[in-house]
Amino acid sequence: MPLTKLEHYLVLTDDIDATRDFYVEALGMQVGFRPPLGFPGHWVYIGDTPVIHIAEWVTYTARSKDRGVHVSTRASGTGPVDHIAFAAQDYDEVLARLERLGVPVRANNNPANTVRQLFLFDPNGVKIEINFRK
Repeated sequence: MPLTKLEHYLVLTDDIDATRDFYVEALGMQVGFRPPLGFPGHWVYIGDTPVIHIAEWVTYTARSKDRGVHVSTRASGTGPVDHIAFAAQDYDEVLARLERLGVPVRANNNPANTVRQLFLFDPNGVKIEINFRK
């Protein structure tokens, strides 16, 4: 069966609320339904898709180990994954929001001038790329 879409990525953190607030306030996502999973966390949505799962590091890894699921060693940032990327609209609005919140951001424009990009980091060091296609 071929893959059809990326559903979500999980961010492990010591501060689930600050991580949730970053994605909601800086990137305009919404907190939505999250079933009771046995460890603290949040699901953050784009539209009706919960694209970012946020879990508290210690309880998530303990629960995973108890269930025989391998857990990566603790590291900040994204480890072997360099970044995650989102498509977006309204470059000026997104940039203004990030600047207003004091989020350091680096702009990059494609040499072919087909896409404008913003690069930033979430509170856990996860690099985020935001693409604005023309």
